[in-house]
Amino acid sequence: MPGCLVISGLQWGDEGKGKVTDLLSGDADLAVRFQGGANAGHTVVVAGRRVVLHLIPSGILNPSCRCLVGPAVVVDPETLVQEIASLRTLGVSVSPDRLLLSPRANLVLPWHRRLDQLREAHRTSGRIGTTGRGIGPAYEDLYGRTGVRLVDLKNPDRLAARITEMLPERNALIRHHGGDPLDRDEVLAPCLAAAEFLGPFIRPIEEELTRALDQGRRVLLETAQGTLLDVLHGTWPFVTSSLTLAPAAFPLLGIGIPASFGVLGVVKAYTTRVGEGPFPSEDHGPLGQALRDRGQEYGSTTGRPRRCGLLDLPSLRHAVRANGVTALAVTKMDVLSGLAPTIPVVRAWQLGGQTLDVLAPEAQDAPDLAPVHEEWPLWEGSLEGVRRWEDLPSGAATFLERLAAALAVPLVLVSTGPGRESTCLLADPWR
Repeated sequence: MPGCLVISGLQWGDEGKGKVTDLLSGDADLAVRFQGGANAGHTVVVAGRRVVLHLIPSGILNPSCRCLVGPAVVVDPETLVQEIASLRTLGVSVSPDRLLLSPRANLVLPWHRRLDQLREAHRTSGRIGTTGRGIGPAYEDLYGRTGVRLVDLKNPDRLAARITEMLPERNALIRHHGGDPLDRDEVLAPCLAAAEFLGPFIRPIEEELTRALDQGRRVLLETAQGTLLDVLHGTWPFVTSSLTLAPAAFPLLGIGIPASFGVLGVVKAYTTRVGEGPFPSEDHGPLGQALRDRGQEYGSTTGRPRRCGLLDLPSLRHAVRANGVTALAVTKMDVLSGLAPTIPVVRAWQLGGQTLDVLAPEAQDAPDLAPVHEEWPLWEGSLEGVRRWEDLPSGAATFLERLAAALAVPLVLVSTGPGRESTCLLADPWR
């Protein structure tokens, strides 16, 4: 039985990973974010309250779960301080005993945000659809070995020296893109303001994480974004700037691969995407609009309307293979209730005279790519609050059985509404 479970999104993000992590963290000792930054927006609804988390693992809402932020996460210190303060306002305990921040994590600074926004604004074609949160430029500094780390917040003199050293080159880039240069204090002041507050949270995480795994305690590893946004294995260049796949969790966290671990793949009952890039199963007509309206498909980080379309089985098979998925969680099933008697699903793709059961990301924008559809049954009546398989309408059960069979992965969890309680837990995901 694996003591470690990696929660991975199988589409372009927004699959409902936050709800799944929140639900399972009630039985977990640790919840860990291993990549991404404040471009993520994990929405959790608990007791009717909607909470959006950008940097802190979704497990923070369960008081028995400790949360770790790993070294491959890029941390905006201003956003993190605000997020902690907002959670405390809601009565959530966020203390250094419950939240640890890796000292190796790189900071997102004002020049990263400004560069991100300027670059996107000046792209005449091929816009990526970035959130403008500075994530890409921060990862550039990480891999260019020129960034500022969280540990630098604990040494004000070193912090000031690093910013002073780096600022002229960053300002040259900002001017090149037509922006106003930053003053040193514009960068340093918010860091110093956050430093005292965040200092007690900044502690190494590797020892605690390794000890928990060695002792067989339950550990959730939470990704941000989704498989098709992975910088290597997604629809490049319309991707995020980090590795989002489940197997990447272990090297990014600086720990060995456990002898036993599971990968819970989270998939929405239809497909959405925010921003630019290929989306071959996108529906531009009434069905896409109905999914957007019913599912309230607007980005939790940007507020942008999400592009909506059909479930794409060949793309999901790519994601299952890339992540090594061992169990499946399906979300947003309630959105399909009463939508129509049936809904088309992409069973395969035709490309160059071939039928593709697995669609590689680089083929998603092929001009002659053509879908092979099949109709799956839908159902009448609300799923809100359904918690047992036997209480699902027959059409919903058939839909889920066909999806699990098509992906050859056992189904363990079904979300039937936005709240934590609206969930069918069909099997123990830890087994």
